[in-house]
Amino acid sequence: MNVRRRIRQLRRYRTIAAAFARNGLGYVSNEMGLTEKLLYFRSEERKGIRAKNTGERIRLLLEELGPTFVKLGQIASSRPDLLPPDIIKELERLQDQVRAFPFEVASGIIEQELGKPVEDLFLQFYETPLAAASIGQVYHALLKDGTEVVVKVQRPNIHALIETDLEIMADWARLAESRLEWARSYRLSEIVDELGKALRSELNYGMEARNAELFALQCKSMKHSRVPAVYLGYCSNRVITMEYIEGIKLTDQAQLDRAGLNRSVLAERYATMILHQVLIEGFFHGDPHPGNVLALPDGRLAWLDFGMMGRLSSETKNHFSSFVIALRNQSTKGVLRAISDMGVVPEGADMRQLNSDVDELRDKYYKVPLDRVRIGEAVHDLFSVALRHRIQIPKELTLLGKTLLTMEGVVTTLDPTFSVIDVAEPFGKKLILERLNPGRLVKKWAEEIPAYLDLLNDIPLSLKQLSILLRQGKLRVEVASPQVEALMKKMDRIGNRLSFSIVLLALSIVMLGLIVGAALSHSRTVLWRVPVIEIGLGIAMFMFMWLLFSIFRSGRF
Repeated sequence: MNVRRRIRQLRRYRTIAAAFARNGLGYVSNEMGLTEKLLYFRSEERKGIRAKNTGERIRLLLEELGPTFVKLGQIASSRPDLLPPDIIKELERLQDQVRAFPFEVASGIIEQELGKPVEDLFLQFYETPLAAASIGQVYHALLKDGTEVVVKVQRPNIHALIETDLEIMADWARLAESRLEWARSYRLSEIVDELGKALRSELNYGMEARNAELFALQCKSMKHSRVPAVYLGYCSNRVITMEYIEGIKLTDQAQLDRAGLNRSVLAERYATMILHQVLIEGFFHGDPHPGNVLALPDGRLAWLDFGMMGRLSSETKNHFSSFVIALRNQSTKGVLRAISDMGVVPEGADMRQLNSDVDELRDKYYKVPLDRVRIGEAVHDLFSVALRHRIQIPKELTLLGKTLLTMEGVVTTLDPTFSVIDVAEPFGKKLILERLNPGRLVKKWAEEIPAYLDLLNDIPLSLKQLSILLRQGKLRVEVASPQVEALMKKMDRIGNRLSFSIVLLALSIVMLGLIVGAALSHSRTVLWRVPVIEIGLGIAMFMFMWLLFSIFRSGRF
């Protein structure tokens, strides 16, 4: 690591440690030994911070530390399987509004990325940004042909700042796990690593442009949805230009009513589109909050901002549908099977308690009317069980959970009587029929045929190698089992005790015979002037002591 980079990290460490202290979390940095590494470090708590709960303190800490931590906090709010509900609730309140950077800087980035000055690229470019967020800010502009567009420009030096912060957070996570039980419990290093990947992905505007194109293709069959066009000639990894669309936020009920838009119809179209994305396409908008979905005057919905997208494989969709079906059928085994298929149940998990928690989850939805079932809430409950038992749930499912929760929140705002499950039921039936479709099963088996053929081709060679090992006597089978080991130790103890008893019995019989014989003949037991009984007794006692010593030394007496 070069000197400049190290100095930059140390300065940032000082800033982070001071922010911890000001927000009432100084004890965390002290327990990790973070402040011990900083010379002449001193910082005071913010006034009144003690009255706030842990979730509020974390939110204030992230807001103070700036764009990287704000964005990471927003991404973390989509992981209810990793963080407790009170912290998730506060992270969802994180504000993404930051101070705008000057237009001169933005125009310099555009020229550097697109190869031409702003005045050569656009007929008009409005210098006041429409919005300023943690990663970039958005401008309104006109192309040379008069087309209205929005141009999103990434913040200057944001890559270097984010990489520095991610390196520090990774070091901090490893340090925390080595010292704090809660950090090991929440797998802090894994959280930081995963959030870092998500944040780096959002930094790539070229990927966002590609996501928008893919999303537009799948929306062609949905006549009530609109996706802004992407102008690839005006895009790069740090600049993205899209069609300008003006609409009404779905949460602005007064303006929706003034425009004469039916809120129940909007709720149905919004829910149908998201469920189609999730259950049919397997490619869905990861952040469909009201700011990213606008109602147009003709009743269509316009979808914006494609930096965070989710993908579901066919297997994941099947596991998720199996979970919902098992939950509705009151099947504890089915729910457990779906959880196991969706995630990784750690070794040593308390299966009895897991069964009990699943039974409690099942009872929550027992005989509940369909119009009162909340899909997002059910998924959130699943993640709560996963967190409690440290079950690792795939990222795409946690993003799905956040999407469904956001969907139900927006739908409830539009129409409190609207039932998402009524819209979801046809999709569920379609998925079940799709799983049972003979053509699909044949296609799946056909895809596996090459693998089976490879396996068959390998069988002769494997049998030949096995035959050679058998002829050479080199085949060795090892069996390791704690039960077998315990049994063998017990058998050893029994065998040793039995040997000891037999030797002792034989010694007693021989000595008794010699003594009785000598007594009956009234003669001394001396052969060729050698005291046989005394010597025999000595040898027998020596053998007895040697055997006894061997048994005790083996530790299996």
